[in-house]
Amino acid sequence: MDGSQRTLLLTLTGHDRPGVTSRLFATLAAFPVTVVDVEQVVIRGRLVLGVLLQCPHDADIGRVWSAAEEVAADLEMDIEISTGRGKVSPRRRGRLHVTVLGSPLRPGAMAGIAGRIAASGANIDRIERLASYPVTCIELQVSGADPVALRAELTAEAAQQQVDVAVQRSGLYRRAKRLIVMDVDSTLIQGEVIELLAEQAGCLPEVAKVTEAAMRGELDFEGSLRERVALLAGLDASAIDEVRRKIRLASGARTLVRTLKRLDYKFAIVSGGFTQITDGLVEELGIDYSAANTLEIVNGKLTGRVVGEVIDRAGKARALQEFARRAQIPISQTVAIGDGANDLDMLQVAGLGIAYNAKPVVRQAADAAVNVPYLDTILFLLGISREEIEAADAEDPAVTSESTAG
Repeated sequence: MDGSQRTLLLTLTGHDRPGVTSRLFATLAAFPVTVVDVEQVVIRGRLVLGVLLQCPHDADIGRVWSAAEEVAADLEMDIEISTGRGKVSPRRRGRLHVTVLGSPLRPGAMAGIAGRIAASGANIDRIERLASYPVTCIELQVSGADPVALRAELTAEAAQQQVDVAVQRSGLYRRAKRLIVMDVDSTLIQGEVIELLAEQAGCLPEVAKVTEAAMRGELDFEGSLRERVALLAGLDASAIDEVRRKIRLASGARTLVRTLKRLDYKFAIVSGGFTQITDGLVEELGIDYSAANTLEIVNGKLTGRVVGEVIDRAGKARALQEFARRAQIPISQTVAIGDGANDLDMLQVAGLGIAYNAKPVVRQAADAAVNVPYLDTILFLLGISREEIEAADAEDPAVTSESTAG
């Protein structure tokens, strides 16, 4: 665009109804102008439509202006018009998605987040709501920011405001096919399987104490696992069936898996728990890959030992890499979700590491943290809105029949 060309910015606001956008553009079609940019949003039935036009030097801007005002008056809407000259500035590079989750989300939190973005020298280009329940999720598209520095700033602000914030690079990779690798105990399912087994064996206090220390990273995972499993020696194998019946999926787990599978994502679980439990989850949810430890059972009794190599902190990271190789998905396109110190290597290896209701050491190391008890809120971090989820469910007979039966 050369310096002789002028710009005209039209901002139309008012009650939304069919035909507003088409009416405005039909009027503008009578003039020798070019559409450079368009932004439109509807909030609670109120439309905000912005149109940036390029006008050649010989165009009668006054006539365009008058025609736009006539359309607004006829539609009983408000319009603001401003002019400029010269080249239209391109959007700045380094675009990021900043996702904010709050339950509730208060104005002070948004003020704090926006203030930190501005202080970093970045600009908010667009804001949209992805969900209003079970949490409020707002996504901001930001340009001109360093992702590492901004993530550090917003993490600090999020802790102060008691909201969750994720910072991710924009671009094609965010829309590409991905591999999701998830921890099981206290992530995909509620509670810890080994503690449910310990309850059956009458040694829950001892096992729970070791589990908590291991989750905080205070104990070596393999040693702590063997110590806890040893306490189960002599337990009848039928106790595993009882534990299977007690297991409850995390709230939103089915929605998360179902939605991602629709999008052709691959889904994997990797657990420091036991195959005697995870195999059932694989079958129930249609999970593609899994890795877990195996309890040794002899003559119908647990021996207090595990079979084969233990899936520990390093083992989880290796499993993620192996799943990605088998799925032919680059590591940069993987997402890992976990809550304990045993998940740290996996979260750091993945393209996106998400701490889910995690210990402090895990939240600090992850790329993003979610601290609400709804697993499907992770979909919002991937740019998937609640409306899109519900629309897909409404068209799925299996989900409809499941809801009716439930």
